[in-house]
Amino acid sequence: MNDKLNLQSLNIPEEKREELLRLFPEVRTEGGQIDFDRLRLALGDMVDTGKERYGLNWPGKSACFKAIQTPSMGTLLPAPEESVNFDTTENLIIEGDNLEALKLLQKSYIGKVKMIYIDPPYNTGNDFIYPDNYSESLQTYLEYTGQTGEEGKRFSSNTDTDGRFHSKWLNMMYPRLYLARDLLRDDGVIFISIDDGEVAHLREVLSELFGEENFIVNVVWQKKFSPQANAVGFSDSHDHILVVAKNKEVWNPNLLARSEEADARFENTDNDPRGPWSSGDFTISLTGGQRGNQFMKTGVSQNIYEIITPSGRILTPPKGRCWGSTPEKFAQLVADNRIWFGESGNNVPRIKRFRSEVQDGIVPSTWWPHTESGHNQEAKQELNATLGDAAGTFDTPKPVRLIKRMLDIATKNEDKEIILDFFAGSGTTAHAVIKQNGSDNGNRLFILVQLPELIPESSPARRFGFETIADITKERVRRVINKLNDEDGNEKNQDRGFRVFKLAESNFTPWDGSVDQSPEDISLQMEMHIEHVRQGRIDQDILYEILLKSGFPLSIPVETLQVDGKTVYSIHDGIMLVCLDRNLSMPSVQAIVDRLPERVVFLDEGFAGNDALKVNAKEACKLKNIVFKVV
Repeated sequence: MNDKLNLQSLNIPEEKREELLRLFPEVRTEGGQIDFDRLRLALGDMVDTGKERYGLNWPGKSACFKAIQTPSMGTLLPAPEESVNFDTTENLIIEGDNLEALKLLQKSYIGKVKMIYIDPPYNTGNDFIYPDNYSESLQTYLEYTGQTGEEGKRFSSNTDTDGRFHSKWLNMMYPRLYLARDLLRDDGVIFISIDDGEVAHLREVLSELFGEENFIVNVVWQKKFSPQANAVGFSDSHDHILVVAKNKEVWNPNLLARSEEADARFENTDNDPRGPWSSGDFTISLTGGQRGNQFMKTGVSQNIYEIITPSGRILTPPKGRCWGSTPEKFAQLVADNRIWFGESGNNVPRIKRFRSEVQDGIVPSTWWPHTESGHNQEAKQELNATLGDAAGTFDTPKPVRLIKRMLDIATKNEDKEIILDFFAGSGTTAHAVIKQNGSDNGNRLFILVQLPELIPESSPARRFGFETIADITKERVRRVINKLNDEDGNEKNQDRGFRVFKLAESNFTPWDGSVDQSPEDISLQMEMHIEHVRQGRIDQDILYEILLKSGFPLSIPVETLQVDGKTVYSIHDGIMLVCLDRNLSMPSVQAIVDRLPERVVFLDEGFAGNDALKVNAKEACKLKNIVFKVV
């Protein structure tokens, strides 16, 4: 058994291969691989092997799978000094490339996210675009942020004159959405803002990744409340929000709270003891709709009859329509005071619907007007109120009310449901989560990921000390927290904090197994692996990489213990113990083992080349059924 802790992110192809072999053990070959001919037989020979298939294809799509399948060797370094309530909060803000971050989150957060909202680059021809060089994505990021000793590089825009304009955007989006899907719970859902330019392509990608059967709806959001006078052709007044479930059969949207305007439609003009009511049409069309078509097919004629109003007026249904029930059922409704003929008793009959009998909420619609979900100008005003002149960095921010509406539909306040936004921008998602928790006493959690995109030197934000978009993201959330705490003192003791983590190379230098290494190179590698922790990295950095690569969430509580004079980190009430001491002894190892964790992790340097001590430590763990790992 390999004692080394696996420092790679989750190997997605291997996970899926194992799942396939679990479902179809009969297709396993002698070497543990998959016999695809047997798989075809197991599936009843229903595998499509033809060259022509329906679906979206573009140059570079195959490279997307390489990006997905290449595990990350990076890590997320904690930054307590930039955080708020680091030791107690469970919210996260990750600074780094979201492709790498999504890979690193797989082990800890797979199947745990309730809702994802993203507002990705719309590919308008001049917006910032993430790189599509996937061969060394972490290296590309390190060069961009100047972590390689070189001056930081800028990524270019994806201009509409580029011959691969749409392809580059799809190459950026596809692997990120693929990884995001695996993070969702079975009852999870993703909302994606997009404009007309890429909505058709995005819809195809989502159908491929999530399954067409899991598409929920295309919401139209009114982002502007008045026409744009200088618009050419048409004034662009809306955006799309594509909504897709992980599993449509499991996901259940919440009803939206009834507005005062909706409740105002219910009155009690006749003092009915059942309370306020509204009235609806008592006729049915014979030329359309499911009920009308059924009447036409069955030749039902008993719903066409004369009705005498209390005033004595004789009525028949309008041409092409019939009454909503048979004469017998109508008589019962009249006797139960469920038919309204108007105050004079002379009007066309209408069916009464009581407020007490309708569902406690409104089914969400596909049209989100600005009066209910905010608009771009409102979003800018919110940013100005929080960030001042630095708000001008964002051209089309999203309003808090827009994301709050998604939270109303997709989340509840009882559980610690996780909301993920890996194109965090100005941090509106975190703002909305914190505000929603404050309004309904919820305990939702957020994870934001934002690239530290450099802000132009000429931007007012630079004068305020912001160098990157990620700096603004963090500062906005800080100010939102401070403002709410000033207003209510956080009397409900809600989680109003966040832990900051930054993408970087692993804390451990990897072994270079190149076959063409010279003896001198190999000697240098061996020297490096006596002390293989990168210079400048502290125990806290190493600890969180161990947590991340062991599948623990980055928000998990960590207790610091002293065991036989050694500092030991206790994870999740002692399920795992981590000792990073560089000078271990058998008594100290035994004292740690005697605490009976499920797993123990030591720093390889702690054994100082003492193979006997390492073997004895492993045997001590084995005797008590404890998993022994070194890094």
